[in-house]
Amino acid sequence: MKTNRRDFLRVSAAGTLGCPALITACGDPFEKGSATDYSAIDAAMARPVLNTELFIYPVILESVELLRYEDNFICRVRSADGAEGISVSNNAQMASLYPVFTNRLQPFFIGRDARSWENLIEEVYVYKSNYKLQNLALWVPLATIEFAVLDMLGKIAGKSLGELIGEVHHTHIDVYQANNHRGKTAQASIELIKRQVEETGARALKFKVGGRMSKNADDPPGRTEKLIPLIRKTFGDEIIIYADSNGSYDTAEAIRIGRLMEEYRFDFYEEPVPFDWYEETRQVAGVLEIPIAGGEQEPSMHNFRWLIGNDALQVVQPDIFYFGGMVRAMKVARMAEAAGKTCTPHISGSGLGYLYMMHFVSAVPNAGPYHEFKGFNREIPLESPTSTLTSDQGRVKVPTGPGLGVDIDPGFIKKHQPVRA
Repeated sequence: MKTNRRDFLRVSAAGTLGCPALITACGDPFEKGSATDYSAIDAAMARPVLNTELFIYPVILESVELLRYEDNFICRVRSADGAEGISVSNNAQMASLYPVFTNRLQPFFIGRDARSWENLIEEVYVYKSNYKLQNLALWVPLATIEFAVLDMLGKIAGKSLGELIGEVHHTHIDVYQANNHRGKTAQASIELIKRQVEETGARALKFKVGGRMSKNADDPPGRTEKLIPLIRKTFGDEIIIYADSNGSYDTAEAIRIGRLMEEYRFDFYEEPVPFDWYEETRQVAGVLEIPIAGGEQEPSMHNFRWLIGNDALQVVQPDIFYFGGMVRAMKVARMAEAAGKTCTPHISGSGLGYLYMMHFVSAVPNAGPYHEFKGFNREIPLESPTSTLTSDQGRVKVPTGPGLGVDIDPGFIKKHQPVRA
């Protein structure tokens, strides 16, 4: 739960649920005399992530390719010494974003030393004014390149991705079963959630409330208030329950729904208001006791700094595709650790998103107890010598081989053709 909870922020009268009163109670973060001390989180953010000591000699990128077969996108990088790395992109996004890869990123990295990856991220942000594309348009293609580069570096060093970006703290990932059954009644949603939890053996689950960026509308009407108590009644007191509104509510309604979650002992409340309502997120966090989670949509390191430093989030959720890769996301996790918060990254289910998330979490000391599970992509033929890649009673073993720790069928890769600018 949150620390330094102030009693006067709790709702004690009906009128205090209104936004004007909350703004007064929470204060203005830019008001004189209310400056936040960012020193600890700034120090955490400044620490290098990539373990360059593993590499004595330069690793010059000779080629950076984007390959496509139907709706699947693969990035293949090769060094001047013949080392190779492979990644599978977030295919759902890359179908629209591949021109950014080929025109704005690919040319920059040719001839660069991969050991300088953290500096290269900063430089490519400015190259061709790429900062003007900040959000998924820039960060998904960049993450695709990073994952291939890390796979290559891992194979060179004989280290897993987690060992490249930190120490391995978690050899297994405990999963929470994620689902999305908006548009169905509370009872129909319960039946589907039960089936999914039974299939994975998960000891935690997350379900959707509200209507998704819906200005307080439910989908269908009345579903959320029926489903919240029904979830707890159905699964009992032992299971961990998370809820995600996807920004469905304004401040007052977010607090009202959050109170209901608290009554039924939920464990975090994700995106109670629209993701870019930073002050409103802080207001909700200031009133409720349930931890507030967010960050799936956040593209900015500086905004994460504000959200963490001002206690607007207690659980940070960078998406390692949406946020531009593991290196940037690790800096967010470290800022959260410095502030006594946990990191439970959001997972992009497309491509091999779950594998990348597992490696990232393996190296996060302040990782949350359970992490999102949407199943593995069985359309990509691969094998892992060190993991079954299945959920065994709610736990999945992180591959320990070099790089990504999986072997993608070479015949499948050969089906892909280069994407041209």
